[in-house]
Amino acid sequence: MVTNYRAISEPALIELLASPVRQELADTLAAMGGEATAAALAEQLGRHADGLYYHLKKLCAAGLLQVIGKEGEEQRYRLAGKGAAPLRLAYQLGFGGNAPAVRKFVHGLLQVAEQDVDQALELPSVTVSGPQRQLWAARNKSWLSSSDLVEVNILLERLCALTSQPRAPGRDQLMSCAFVLAPVLPRPKRRSQDE
Repeated sequence: MVTNYRAISEPALIELLASPVRQELADTLAAMGGEATAAALAEQLGRHADGLYYHLKKLCAAGLLQVIGKEGEEQRYRLAGKGAAPLRLAYQLGFGGNAPAVRKFVHGLLQVAEQDVDQALELPSVTVSGPQRQLWAARNKSWLSSSDLVEVNILLERLCALTSQPRAPGRDQLMSCAFVLAPVLPRPKRRSQDE
């Protein structure tokens, strides 16, 4: 089970992370070991560092990042809390919960996933089958038993653990993984126009 993460439940923080750019910054910073300069982040994201400072300041002001010093003339940023630990949402449903913020976050998450897929489709060479597969998109709908659901959650936790590791020798492919698991309620039948 993944236990090395920072749970975020406050609606304001979740809405702050709904920005695809800020999601990418937090995820990439975790993948880089939890610390980096804006220039290093920009290089990984294929963006200009100047376009990241606004978002880095917002994340710092919210307490999700902290400035930990300078590297040359550049500030070095670190994920707050456990440092290299990725951020995870903690859901609070019901009255006064954070569902509206979570909806915005998921919308941003799906935008980032779509951008990642678009970028991968433009690569000259990407593996799309076999055990070294790099690109995969799927949607499944199924009836699950209680034990099936437990197994799904164990597998998703394992997936999160594998895809939350920072760069290290032998880990030379930066990959993105996004998923949504949600219960589906039966939809009422639509009335035909003749009724």
